[in-house]
Amino acid sequence: MKLRAVGLVLLAAALQAETLDACRQMDRKGRPAEAARCYQALVSARDPFVRAEALFALGRYAEANDQYRQAVAAAPKNPDYRAAWGRLYLDREQKQDAVDLFNEALSLQPDHAGALLGLALAASEGFDQMAEQLALRALAANPKLTEARVLLARMALEDGNAEKARAEADKALSIDPELLEALSIKAAADWLEDRTDSPSLRQALRLNPVYGEIYAVIARFLVLNRRYEEGVELYRKALELNPRLYKARAELGLNLLRLGQAEEARRHLEACYRAGETYPAVGNPLRLLDTYGDFRYFRRGNFILKLHQKEADLLLPYFEEEIARALAAYEERYRLRLDRPVQVEVYPNHEDFAVRVLGMPGMPALGVTFVNVIAMDSPTSRKPGEFHWASTLWHELSHVFTLAATRQRMPRWFTEGLAVRDETAVSPDWGDRISPAVVLALRDKKLLPIAELDRGFVHPSDPEQVVVSYFQAGRACTFIEKTWGFQKLLDMIHAFGKLKSTPEVIREQLGMEPEEFDRRFMAWVSEENKTTVAGFEEWKKGMRRLSELVKARDYEGIVREAPAVRDLYPEFVEDGNAYTVLADAYLARGEPQKAAAELERYARAGGRNPETLKLLAKLKEDLGRPQEAVEVLKRINYIYPRDEEVHQRLGELLLAAGDARGAIREFQALVAMRPIDEAAARYNLARAYRLAGKNEEAREQVLSALEAAPGYRPAQKLLLELSQSKEGNP
Repeated sequence: MKLRAVGLVLLAAALQAETLDACRQMDRKGRPAEAARCYQALVSARDPFVRAEALFALGRYAEANDQYRQAVAAAPKNPDYRAAWGRLYLDREQKQDAVDLFNEALSLQPDHAGALLGLALAASEGFDQMAEQLALRALAANPKLTEARVLLARMALEDGNAEKARAEADKALSIDPELLEALSIKAAADWLEDRTDSPSLRQALRLNPVYGEIYAVIARFLVLNRRYEEGVELYRKALELNPRLYKARAELGLNLLRLGQAEEARRHLEACYRAGETYPAVGNPLRLLDTYGDFRYFRRGNFILKLHQKEADLLLPYFEEEIARALAAYEERYRLRLDRPVQVEVYPNHEDFAVRVLGMPGMPALGVTFVNVIAMDSPTSRKPGEFHWASTLWHELSHVFTLAATRQRMPRWFTEGLAVRDETAVSPDWGDRISPAVVLALRDKKLLPIAELDRGFVHPSDPEQVVVSYFQAGRACTFIEKTWGFQKLLDMIHAFGKLKSTPEVIREQLGMEPEEFDRRFMAWVSEENKTTVAGFEEWKKGMRRLSELVKARDYEGIVREAPAVRDLYPEFVEDGNAYTVLADAYLARGEPQKAAAELERYARAGGRNPETLKLLAKLKEDLGRPQEAVEVLKRINYIYPRDEEVHQRLGELLLAAGDARGAIREFQALVAMRPIDEAAARYNLARAYRLAGKNEEAREQVLSALEAAPGYRPAQKLLLELSQSKEGNP
C-alpha cells in the first residue's frame, strides 16, 4: 500500500508537470485567455512548486514567492526549485536575491544548467562579459538549453555582431524551429539593418499573432543603438498586440522620459505601478517626475535649458553662453542645421540624473544624449575638481550632431571617438587625461581591434576597459584626421549613415583592411605615448620617492628630482602629482615665479583642482599679471562655478580691466549664491552696472545692498553719486 501511494504521488506530479507545459504552450501559441484559465486551475494543485510556477505566470508574484518557499522547504535538496525561484527574483529586479538562489542550486548540483543560465542572465543585465562564459557552461551541462543559446545570440547582437547573433539563434532554432525568442533576435538583427520586412518577424507572428514581445526585443536593440524614437514606436506596437506586457510598458515610459516627454512617460509608469510592477526601475522614475516642479525652463532660440531652481540663477549665464557657442561651432563643423531645438537638462543630484537615464541609481557617467535631449550632472553634483562640466556639455552636443547626421546609425566607437575629439579640440586641457589604466593597456597591447571596439563599451572585460575604449576611440579619430584630414571623418559619418559596418567603412574610406589600420594606428599611438609607457614603472618609483621627500620637507631634493618624475608622465594631474609637489617646494624656497610657472604647466596639462588653480591665479596677480589671473579664474568656472571667492576675485579683476559685461556676470553669480555679505556683493554688482552705463540697474542693486545693510557706507556713497549723476542728466 505504501509503494502504491508513492506511485500515485509521482503520477500526479507528472500529470501536473504536463499540465504546466500545456499552459505554456497555449501562451506561446497566442491563446492567452486559455493559458490564464489553465494556470488558474493549477493554483490549487497539491504540489507547491506547480502552484508557484502557475502564480508566477499569472503575475501574482508575492503569492508565487510564498509557494516557492514552501516547495524548497519540502524538498531542500532539489536544485530545480531554487533555480526556478531565482528566476522570479530576477524578473522582479532583485538581482542579488536571484544570484544567491542560483548559487544555492549550484551547491547542490555544480553543473545545474538552469542555475548556470540564471547566473548568466543576471550577469548579462549589467553587460558583464562573464555572462558569455556562464552561458557556455550551461550549454555544456545541457546542449539543448535553447535559452542559453538565445542569450549568446543576444549578447553578440549587443556587440554589433549580427552574423554571430544569427548563427547562435539558428542553433537554437535547429532544436526548436518555433522558438519565438530566437526569431526575435533574428528580427532585431534585420531591423537594425533597416530590413523592417523581416521574415523572422513574420514567422513569429504567424506562430503567435499576439506575441508583442518580439517588438519589445527589437525596440530594446534600437534603444541600445541610440535609435530611441524608433524604439518608442516599437514598444507601442508591442503593447498594441499585448497590453499586459508591463516590462515593455515600463521601458516605453522610461524612453519617453529620456526623450523629454514627461507626461506620457508618467501615464505609462503609473499604469505599471498600479498593475503591481513596483520594482525600482518603475518607482524611481515616478519619484523623479514628482520633483520636476522644482526645475525652471529657459528657452533660447535653438535650445532649451532645464535647471534646478536652487541653482538656476548661478548656472544660467555660463550654460547658455557655452551651449550657444557649441551649437554654432558644430553647425559649421558638421555642416548640419538641426531640425529641432536641443534640450539640456542639468541635475544637481547625481542619482536623480542616473534615474533620469537608466531608471536606477548607481551610474558613473556624467552626461547622456537622447536624440536632441541631453541629461547631465550639474557641476555642483560632484566634488570640486572632479568634473569639467563644459567639456561634458561639448561631448554630449557632439553626439546630437553626429547621430542626427546618420539618423542614429553609427557604431558606438565612432560617435564616442568623435565626441572625445571634439571636446579636446575646444581646449587642450579639456577632456580626460591618460589614466594609469590606459598606460597599462598600451604597454600590454590590450587595445581592441577597430572592428571589435564597440565591445569595449558594451561588454567590457573589466570596468577600466570602458575608460581605455574611450581613449582608443578618441585617438583613432584624431589619427584619421591627422592622416587623411577632417573631411575623411565627415565621409565616414555619411558612410556609417548608409548602415555600412566598421570593416566596410575602413576599406571604402581609408583604402585598407581593418587589420592594416590597427597596425598603423597602434604604431602611431605607441609612438605618441612611448615616454609614459616606457617610464611607467620608473614614474611609480619616482612618485614614492617624492612622497618621502615631502614628508621630510626636503625641498632641495624635491626641486632636484621632481621635474624628471613629472616628465615621465606629464598627463598625471591627480592628487599628489609632481606639478603641485614641485610648486609647493618652490614656494617654500621663496620662489613664487617658478611656482607659478609649474602650476601653469599643471593647468595646461589638464589639472582641475580649484584650490590649486586659485593659488595659480593669486600668484599671477602678485606677479603683476592680472590678465593671466583672469584666464585662470575663468577656467575654474568651467570646473566648479559654485565658489564665492572665484566670482569675487574674478569680478574685481574684470572691473579693474574695464570689462563691465564680464564683471556683471561674476557679481550676478555671487549674488545668486546668497553670500553672507550680501550688501558687498550687491554693491559690487552695482559698480559693474555703473561701468556698463546701466545706472538704473546699478541704483536697484545699491538699494538692495542698503536694505541688507542700511549702514553700509560704500553703498551710501555710490547711491549719492548715482543720484547726482541722474540730476545732472535729466
